[in-house]
Amino acid sequence: METNLTGRVALITGASLGLGLAMAKSLYSHGARVALLARRAEPLAAAEETIKVEAAAAGLVHPGGDVASFVCDVANAQELAQAHADCIARFGPVDILINNAGKASAKPFLEATEADWQEDIDLKLMAAVRLTKLVWPDMQAQQRGRIINLLNTMAKAPAANSAPTSVTRAAGMALTKVLSAEGAADGILVNSMLIGFIKSDQIRRQHENSGSEKTLEEFMLAAGQRLPMGRMGEAEEVANLALFLASDAASYITGCAINMDGGLSKVV
Repeated sequence: METNLTGRVALITGASLGLGLAMAKSLYSHGARVALLARRAEPLAAAEETIKVEAAAAGLVHPGGDVASFVCDVANAQELAQAHADCIARFGPVDILINNAGKASAKPFLEATEADWQEDIDLKLMAAVRLTKLVWPDMQAQQRGRIINLLNTMAKAPAANSAPTSVTRAAGMALTKVLSAEGAADGILVNSMLIGFIKSDQIRRQHENSGSEKTLEEFMLAAGQRLPMGRMGEAEEVANLALFLASDAASYITGCAINMDGGLSKVV
């Protein structure tokens, strides 16, 4: 299976921690030039260094691979446009876009304020819309592109007390379908990954906010035992799917919303 990304430029939002960092490591180790976007400079710099050091230690440094970080609040249209321009100046046009930035924001409907709704829409939906509009013309010109939207399983099966996040995630799935239909003729393939319980920075925050007396490992073990596979997923497993969708191996896959949840969702 061909997953060589030499010569490809990948831009990943929310890339300093968790799933974003795992995906960045994977794409970099397969030859991509990777632009990391996140809000905080210090974690971004640490992520950039980690990617280089770990790849070198594992002997995974691929010819052509490179990585650079760009501080950016993706909910801010001006900052997003500047980060995209800086990425192009450093690496050239973007071939692979992974819209990963987001956070859990689930409340009972009546408790969610208009500010909660607007913040969630800007972070999870409009950031993807804006960044996709920025990279789309170059992908059209090249007749090649990959866009991967990281959502969660509530995009297909919303639960009670999950506003506004389940609504914006469902909108992200609709966006994926619209873009896949418009981009197919130009070789732009657009897919979504619907995340379930994965060991990530979000799970760490859930543990901290839960007030549980369990250690983080105990917390994750207990959560995993409730899943059909009996365990939580690893960030590297998410990265494996992202690598496949970003590569030429996935050349006939577009418009899909793929569950990455160990069998959790009742909806296919």
